[in-house]
Formats: sequence, structure tokens, C-alpha cells
Amino acid sequence: MNEVLSSARRTAGVLRWYFRGITGADAYERYVAHLRRTHPDAEIPSEKQFWRDKYAEMDRNPKSRCC
Repeated sequence: MNEVLSSARRTAGVLRWYFRGITGADAYERYVAHLRRTHPDAEIPSEKQFWRDKYAEMDRNPKSRCC
């Protein structure tokens, strides 16, 4: 029984990771990791500010989107 639950948790984790990557929901976490790796002295914006800046940039420079 424990093996089944463990396998289900792993599968759920992989699915969560996959869908967050596809939808872009992990963009903030990836950006923070990038900043820490390549610019360790840079100030890390709040998640709210990150999304505000990201959407403002998308409005300034529209690219083709699926929707």
C-alpha cells in the first residue's frame, strides 16, 4: 500500500512540475534561481512585482501567442 501511495505522490509531483512549466506558472521561481546563480548581488523582486513587470513587458512588446 505504501508503494502505491509513494508512486502516486511521485506521479502527482511530476504532473504538477510539467503543467507549471507549460503554463509558465514557474516563471518566478526560475527567474529567482537565475538571479541567484548569475547575479548574486542583485535585489530579488517580490513575486507580485515580478508578474507586474512581466505583463507590462508583454504589453509593450507583443509577440505571437496561442490565445
